[in-house]
Amino acid sequence: MSPTQQRRLVTELPGPRSVELMERKQAAVAGGVGTTMPVFAASAGGGIVVDVDGNHLIDLGSGIAVTTVGASAPRVVAAVTEQVQAFTHTCFMVTPYDGYVAVCEALNRLTPGDHEKRSALFNSGAEAVENAVKIARAYTGKDAVAVFDHAYHGRTNLTMAMTAKSMPYKHGFGPFAPEVYRAPGSYPFKDGKTGAEAAAVAIDLLEKQVGAENLAAVVIEPIQGEGGFIEPADGFLPALAAWCRASGVVFVADEVQTGFARTGDMFACDREGVVPDLIVTAKGIAGGLPLSAVTGRAEIMAAPHAGGLGGTYGGNPIACAAALAAIATIEEDGLVERARTVQQLIFDKIRKIGDDRIGDLRGRGGMVAIELVRPGTTEADPRLARDVARYCHQRGVIVLSCGTYGNVLRFLPPLTITDDLLDEAFDVLAEAFQETE
Repeated sequence: MSPTQQRRLVTELPGPRSVELMERKQAAVAGGVGTTMPVFAASAGGGIVVDVDGNHLIDLGSGIAVTTVGASAPRVVAAVTEQVQAFTHTCFMVTPYDGYVAVCEALNRLTPGDHEKRSALFNSGAEAVENAVKIARAYTGKDAVAVFDHAYHGRTNLTMAMTAKSMPYKHGFGPFAPEVYRAPGSYPFKDGKTGAEAAAVAIDLLEKQVGAENLAAVVIEPIQGEGGFIEPADGFLPALAAWCRASGVVFVADEVQTGFARTGDMFACDREGVVPDLIVTAKGIAGGLPLSAVTGRAEIMAAPHAGGLGGTYGGNPIACAAALAAIATIEEDGLVERARTVQQLIFDKIRKIGDDRIGDLRGRGGMVAIELVRPGTTEADPRLARDVARYCHQRGVIVLSCGTYGNVLRFLPPLTITDDLLDEAFDVLAEAFQETE
């Protein structure tokens, strides 16, 4: 049963049961596993998370862009229940099952481009990114990988090397995997460059400092996630993809956070007609269950030897059932179009705040951010971001921060959230700015 779709606070946050559970967490869970909110979830659905004390919180985080279709979407719940009753695991590499094949068929159909494709399934976004690099290296016979300023690709050793921000993702965890090179991206709020200009700078660096003859892959988020929801200037991605094609470099789009209707297109690459050689997906793919994928050109995906790709849990049958149900929900309930409506609602509400400490409002679909600065400058104000987020949290609105400088608030509501909940959530955000003047 989906919870009542309204914000309701029956205790101070955190409530007594959450305080008790946090004490247990501190005694049992490694300290390196932090939490954004000091409350423990009991149920969730639509645009609401209910904590163990009965407080109803408005969800503007979707478990970091995972529950795009809601945390208990009816089709997903039904599909998972049916699959659990059939079997929970056999390992696709031992005795395969049709759910895995059906998910790959759906990915081949939905991802950008009408060329022949193949897919492989994994568990997490980081795992899929690593496999995309493996595939690109096997196909090209080259080693180097290029990534970008402000990038985030995961927490494994290779993906930490690919991730830009040190704290909390990399600090103290080295040495990191070699042959990873970083180029400047496109950050219109900061650099003022056109997409073509920013691409020229990045390509010049890659040609001079790495060399296309050494470069297996360029890996990029079409809209950067943890780095601050940075949307590159128009033309940046097409120019980069064209250079990769001309230079024999595999162009990899990391759509872990942007994929599956989140940005108002099925995939963020669709907006400018960019067709990646390989596309990495996870998060919103399976309605909350752990699943990820690499999808790409058939000839590139064929490069690894038999047995070179896989994993015990990759493409788990329950996660595959959830993915098929989540995709059906997106397509049949019009969530691509809904994401565009959500964007307009959020933009309208934030523009009405009219605070000169909001240096930039950006994003697409249900992936929107504000960059907070000292008035009249582009100087980051991370303390303001913390204060605004804390105010929202205390009043039952889940918001997340991000950005290399810690000064960006991001909004990732489930696309099933109601307009009324969005209105109320951003009224609370407006109050937060008034209280922090």
